[in-house]
Amino acid sequence: MIETVFRTDDVAAADRFDYWRDCMAKLMCPTDMTSAHDSEFKAESRLIQLGAVSVWPGQMQPLRWRRTPRLIRQSDPELYHLSLPFQGAVAIAQDDRTAVHRADQMYFIDTSLPFDCDVPDGPLRGVGLEIPKALVPLPEGDVARLLTRRLSARDGVGSLLAGLLGRLVDDAASFTDADGPRLETVLVDLFTATLAHHLDAQDAVPAESHRRALTLRVQAFIRAQLSDPELTPGMVAAAHHISTSHLHGLFRDQDLTVSGWIRHQRLEHARRDLSDPAQYAVPVHRIAARWGFTHHAVFSRAFCAAYGVPPRDYRQQSLGLGA
Repeated sequence: MIETVFRTDDVAAADRFDYWRDCMAKLMCPTDMTSAHDSEFKAESRLIQLGAVSVWPGQMQPLRWRRTPRLIRQSDPELYHLSLPFQGAVAIAQDDRTAVHRADQMYFIDTSLPFDCDVPDGPLRGVGLEIPKALVPLPEGDVARLLTRRLSARDGVGSLLAGLLGRLVDDAASFTDADGPRLETVLVDLFTATLAHHLDAQDAVPAESHRRALTLRVQAFIRAQLSDPELTPGMVAAAHHISTSHLHGLFRDQDLTVSGWIRHQRLEHARRDLSDPAQYAVPVHRIAARWGFTHHAVFSRAFCAAYGVPPRDYRQQSLGLGA
């Protein structure tokens, strides 16, 4: 994945605000920007490019930026721009609607329409997501009904979108170039499914997008239930009101069965705990139980089959403690 970092600290103080205005024009679109802090402006952002989709975590001091008809005629990337604040507040106005959004309150705008955005006080920290409008398989007229509207980041499919954005902010280095196209597809699908949920227009979403969104919901459910020894494909299917055969069909492209995926996730979490110096005093059998393994012998055999060494040896090697 291509990642670029922009920091006002990298330029002279007198040039920082102009530098940031230019950066924002590149990251999003040209805007008229002002700030009471322009003489000492501080901001930074990372641009993570995933094919045609971009994610940019960042933080900035209070400022205001406006997208005018003149600037739209000058340049329009034709994007939907979603924002998810982690800290601070944003006041946004577009298409005769105004709203104020705070932490965990997603919203999006259309770069083809004028908007007025204001960070009134305190630093703003959050993440932006930009998706070409042409990739979103929903009628623009319907999508326009949601501009500036609050989209929950705490429940439903919106929580999956917010969760993935948060993961990219915190752990982008763990993804490879090969993950880029897959992440692009997942982000477009989750964005589309989030809009469709709020439009109550699920029938407008392509079947494949439905399928991928359901798969992600199932996987998120499994991760949350790994500690439960009773976690089975039947339990997962029942929780999502689908048949077990439908559930198995969702995992056909995962190179693992549902049970195999559950076991792999449990082993991966146990492996990470075993390599954590802060958990060295936690007995191996307790770590195994934490992730749903009720029989230590079964855990040891599965761990050895997956990673080539018994769990105790793995812990010693990963922590550099010798045999």
